[in-house]
Amino acid sequence: MNKQWEYPYPEIDPDICKGCKLCVAACPKNVLVISSKLNSKGFHYSEYVGEGCIGCGNCFYVCPEPSAVTVYLRNYVEGEVS
Repeated sequence: MNKQWEYPYPEIDPDICKGCKLCVAACPKNVLVISSKLNSKGFHYSEYVGEGCIGCGNCFYVCPEPSAVTVYLRNYVEGEVS
């Protein structure tokens, strides 16, 4: 990821996302949109608008593509399991 977001924030892997829009519909804060850009497979993928995520995880839970969505919460430490 090349941008630094404020926590919490979702990270969507554009090469895994197929643009099904389930995450966009599930987001209570409407902070996910379908990109006008195409990924390597020719799909318009979902992307975060950059602010407003509350870390609910709805996008993660509704996504049918394993590992397409990761939601980072405040105090996240990579590799640490709570």
